[in-house]
Amino acid sequence: MQNKYMIIYQDMVKQIDIEAYKPKEFLPSENELTTKYNTSRETIRKALTLLAQNGYIQKIRGKGSVVIDRSKFDFPVSGLVSFKEVSEKIGQQPETMVHACQLIDAPPDISEHLKLKEAERVWQVCRIRSFSGSKIILDKDYLLERFVPHMSEEIAQDSIYAYIEGELNLTISFAKKEIVVEEPTEEDRSLLDLDGFHNIVVIKNYVYLDDASLFQYTESRHRPDKFRFVDFARRNH
Repeated sequence: MQNKYMIIYQDMVKQIDIEAYKPKEFLPSENELTTKYNTSRETIRKALTLLAQNGYIQKIRGKGSVVIDRSKFDFPVSGLVSFKEVSEKIGQQPETMVHACQLIDAPPDISEHLKLKEAERVWQVCRIRSFSGSKIILDKDYLLERFVPHMSEEIAQDSIYAYIEGELNLTISFAKKEIVVEEPTEEDRSLLDLDGFHNIVVIKNYVYLDDASLFQYTESRHRPDKFRFVDFARRNH
């Protein structure tokens, strides 16, 4: 015989799947669920814990349990594509907000990433990506001025890669990528909707032109509930 909390868990999963409990909405309180299922608060908490562990809800201290939007977007790991190209492929129309677009002296950490031997200026472009009203990606780009002498908010709003390839006639060739999971920074929390989230997925891109010149360093910082990072692998014999 199944434990009662498992029966409750399965019923709540069904309710979430049919959107009786809609994404981004809070579940009834523990007291309300206790009454609904005619059981103890401990049993309800076990069911809620299982829902959280399996990605159906996010517990937010002092507020309750919110239903997670389980629709995810596939981002290619091995490909080198712009955000605009990925968005068009998955049929989504996200909103891009340009938070910063300025020419600065490369900070020490960016100089290290771009392997600069002496001081150089870089374009710092910071963009926030919003899906369905939720700000879930923070893209931070640093492009060497000697390769990209001009940048504007209008270009950043559209597609930097389309500008580089179409207007500057540069050929973007390959990139080295690193994927790490980090705790959100104060900047992440101020610019993204991260209430209840304690990790963020960071993709670091070192992007090269066809002559092997490293011209761009990018950090793309993703809220972890909305994305799958996919690749295709073939075994060599």
